[in-house]
Amino acid sequence: MRTVARSVGRTPLRVATAPAASRALSVRFFCSHKQHKQHKRIPTTKAGINPGVLGALAAGALAGWYFYSGEPTPSRDSWRKVNFHNVYKDIAALLEDEDYDDGSYGPVFVRLAWHASGTYDRKTGTGGSDGATIRFKPESGHGANAGLDVARARLEPLKKKYPHISYGDLYTLAGVVAVQELGGPTVRWRPGRSDEKVSANCTPDGRLPDAAQGANHVRDIFYRMGFNDQEIAALIGAHALGRCHSNRSGYEGPWNASPTSFTNFFYTELLEDKWVPKKWDGPAQYVDKDTKSFMMLPADIAFKTDPQFRKYVEKYAADQDAFFADFAPAFTKLLELGVKFPEDAPVYEFKTLE
Repeated sequence: MRTVARSVGRTPLRVATAPAASRALSVRFFCSHKQHKQHKRIPTTKAGINPGVLGALAAGALAGWYFYSGEPTPSRDSWRKVNFHNVYKDIAALLEDEDYDDGSYGPVFVRLAWHASGTYDRKTGTGGSDGATIRFKPESGHGANAGLDVARARLEPLKKKYPHISYGDLYTLAGVVAVQELGGPTVRWRPGRSDEKVSANCTPDGRLPDAAQGANHVRDIFYRMGFNDQEIAALIGAHALGRCHSNRSGYEGPWNASPTSFTNFFYTELLEDKWVPKKWDGPAQYVDKDTKSFMMLPADIAFKTDPQFRKYVEKYAADQDAFFADFAPAFTKLLELGVKFPEDAPVYEFKTLE
């Protein structure tokens, strides 16, 4: 599945150690300026993608496979009836689309998984991916979630094909598939999330990070979920993927020249480029001084100026393997926040497709 990604703007000076699977959409963990153990290893086998998968899924969508059509809501034990290796392959088959944005849905799948999970509050035990409340209003309409309807619609045919998978499992697994197939590390994942049937338990607006803020805000948001500075700095590295869109977050542009490669480029660009305020009518953001082709958000710049965050940025800029090693468990932790998994839920380590 992995192919060499197309670049944006200038040709990157560094080559990713793991080439990526296509091109990208917007991924913003710091989002809209408008919003203020041990694991059991499950062996997998490599398999190709059935070329008829995309056609079958598209035909199903045209036949009326769309959101929330009244099918029974899966229980917490419904995952036992799902072949997740097949689901992985089918999600991977949905990534590439030359007619869509930068040519891949991968980055927006990562963003969907992140935003479905990053609402968790450890003090109240509310939010997180369990329940998949991101598919309901008002949460789906929060400013930080603008554009995620595209990702949910892309995945909806798979919910029809695998009716026993919960939306919570589908959305988080899509993020794992995207990270791995775009060249990132292996991310452990397990099933067992259930779905809310109504919107009563949607989380309030404001739980996701605000891109216009600085280090104190970033810590407030992530500490609420139970992350430390090292985990926060590792998670922000996913800004190597995708771009911002002015009609969604208000911001505009990619972070680097390879927006569909999961690399350590976020850190190298942040440190090596000189970032200056962008002159435009939109919200405050930064562009690289030399080409003005790439951007950083105010919250991104905090990782360069804050001493505690910067030491991790320097570490990951110098060593992509170290970044991958820290990102994988942090991302698994994010996807599992607040989820009460069955004791016998297996832990998967999916192999990437060839």
